[in-house]
Amino acid sequence: MSAAHATIDLDDTDGLLEADRDGLLRASALAGAQVRATAAAVEEGALDSVAGGQRPRTVVWVGGRGAADAAGAMLIAAFAGSAGEPLVTVSGSPPWIGPLDVLVAAGDDPSDPVLVNAAATAARRGARVVVAAPYEGPLREATAGRAAVLAPRVTVPDDFGLCRYLAAGLATLAAVDPAVDTDLAVLADELDAEALRNSAGREVFTNPAKALAERMSGRQTVLAGDSPATLALARHGATVLLRVAGQPVAAAGLADVAVALRTGISSRAATGVAAAGFTDPVQALFHDEEIDGPLPTRPRVLALVLAEERQLLTARVAGIDGLDLVGVADVGDAGTIPASGRVEQQLATLALRLEMSAVYLRLAGG
Repeated sequence: MSAAHATIDLDDTDGLLEADRDGLLRASALAGAQVRATAAAVEEGALDSVAGGQRPRTVVWVGGRGAADAAGAMLIAAFAGSAGEPLVTVSGSPPWIGPLDVLVAAGDDPSDPVLVNAAATAARRGARVVVAAPYEGPLREATAGRAAVLAPRVTVPDDFGLCRYLAAGLATLAAVDPAVDTDLAVLADELDAEALRNSAGREVFTNPAKALAERMSGRQTVLAGDSPATLALARHGATVLLRVAGQPVAAAGLADVAVALRTGISSRAATGVAAAGFTDPVQALFHDEEIDGPLPTRPRVLALVLAEERQLLTARVAGIDGLDLVGVADVGDAGTIPASGRVEQQLATLALRLEMSAVYLRLAGG
């Protein structure tokens, strides 16, 4: 990253746009367009071959890697309690797959042997197969005429493809299970609204993605989740921040992070302050890093929360310094925005926010 990038302020709209030579801001903002394109494919009959008929015994999600894998984990966490059939994620076609099952092969590489072998095996055994990947090459040859296809219609780097995978999974569940009620048009509108809030022309205090980027810039950061859904989201966020912004970020369960903040991290920080020659932490105000070396710092912990979890988690983490709850309704210093009540909408919105935060960190040199 160039020195010029390192001097860009997050409120310098022209500087950010000039630095965005790869078009990452536009690509990350296309989450709503990806969902809308998937909805259009469904309206055109892309899932007619798997819809209707007998309710499946199991819906199996095979995600090649990255965003596809994270989307599967989020879908299962969000719908495991309401779907009429078991939802599972696997690394390949399970040995019991058969005519009573539905398999979704999701990824960005049509030559990925995991996707190709899983889809081919499921199709050969009579399962209903949905391909949420580019439909070409070995994947097309292995399933030609035997799979429903939700290929990407809006091209973005796979780092920003999670919402497309979520939409494909939601559409598939709704097609095979009448108990699943979802509206992709509403989800697309929510994502468009989030992208607008995060646009480069909005200042940090009204821009949730910039606000997150500012909080993570130059700091060790941990993304935490307390439920399977938010933990999967935290892992996705950590992956995107590393791949897009080059910023190593840890992802962990909130319970583990809380214990570390209360005990291990605090003890090590206190030991480091004493080792630096301070008998009172207030003396650290006069510390000169060029002479005395850097002081140990506590990581910034951002705990990703859903609206229904917030009240309980607020009580659980009360009194823990350095831990902030981050939900859909949080917009930095500006306060809050209306929160969506549906779990999948909250997860998708927070995923988009983290992805755009990663872009801003990259452009600003964070």
